[in-house]
Amino acid sequence: MADAAFTQVDPDLAEVLAELREREPIFHTPAFGTTVADLELAMAPDYWEVGASGRCYSRQFILRHLATNPAVDAVQSGWQTYDHAVRRLGADTYLFTYTLRQKERLSRRATIWQRALQRWRILYHQGTIVSSEKDDGIPKS
Repeated sequence: MADAAFTQVDPDLAEVLAELREREPIFHTPAFGTTVADLELAMAPDYWEVGASGRCYSRQFILRHLATNPAVDAVQSGWQTYDHAVRRLGADTYLFTYTLRQKERLSRRATIWQRALQRWRILYHQGTIVSSEKDDGIPKS
């Protein structure tokens, strides 16, 4: 578990935190969307991401991939999320962070969300593989 300094949330953002927790991990929850039309609405036109592998993925690539390879459901797959936090970046724009455990794979996730036209949409996402479960330390080589 992360140090409390990394998961502190302004009490005024509790509702935003709850709404975004329902939508993460993106592409793997019904609240985010399940159809290509849902996904198109949930992603900004210039959305892109950096996967945990370090590869960059465009919105178009993701939509093409998910049209033929439906994403697995995080809950049904036994994935766990924890250490959720949210920080306001600007008007209606938020950084949402958390830790994702997918069986033996552990990663930290960061998504920039924007509330636009009464809907949430993602602007950017990044996943980073965790090499050490201790924070504020130098990993052993």
